[in-house]
Amino acid sequence: MNFIKNNLANAFTLGNLFSGCVGIIHLINGDYQTTAFCIIISLVLDFLDGFIARAMNSSSNLGGQLDSLADMVSFGFLPGVAMMKILEPFGNNLLGLELPFEIKYFGFLITLFSCLRLAIFNLDNDQKYYFKGLNTPSNTILIFGLYYTFFVFGQKSSEKSKILRLIFEYSDLILISITLLSSWLLISPIKMIAMKFKSKQLRDNYPKLALLIGGILILLIFKTVGIPLVIIYYILISLVFQKQLK
Repeated sequence: MNFIKNNLANAFTLGNLFSGCVGIIHLINGDYQTTAFCIIISLVLDFLDGFIARAMNSSSNLGGQLDSLADMVSFGFLPGVAMMKILEPFGNNLLGLELPFEIKYFGFLITLFSCLRLAIFNLDNDQKYYFKGLNTPSNTILIFGLYYTFFVFGQKSSEKSKILRLIFEYSDLILISITLLSSWLLISPIKMIAMKFKSKQLRDNYPKLALLIGGILILLIFKTVGIPLVIIYYILISLVFQKQLK
């Protein structure tokens, strides 16, 4: 029984890793629906491994290392591949200029900075009730949401909207800019809301309530396309409540 108690959380962490690996393979093959399902599984398992470890008092250094290594694949490598796939159609062209390399490899900046973000997080003891910089699961949702928007929603809508046609005309530069911004946000000093409650007092939880209510409204209005908008809202609402996050 002690073996199960000590390793149950680690089993969930490895499940997160497995789901991330499967999601990456399907993403490379263009099967975004299965990848989306795998991301959801990884997010759930990533939450459950920590919850189980705390509930069963089985937290360990091994579990902490496994968690970061699993997140590096599911929420580090996967979003890098997603951005690579978005940039792939542009070849080595950037704003009409031919570069000596394909610009899709810029997507892996997200993977590199996700690795750096996870290493910083492991060494920082202050991030108990808030995150410093955008956490890797949220960044993965943002980048994969953009992948969905560009490949599934965007191509159809761009035929009807002049604004969207203009966006797609300069989408290579926009995507490179998003990649750079995403990479910086991962290691930025900006405090981000964490859904961890240190008090039952309502005033101490205003940021979390604002995030929850706003996120639900965005999804109800925009549905699937609202997924990356929720993360943008998350960043903005975190900026608003900077002083309350501690």
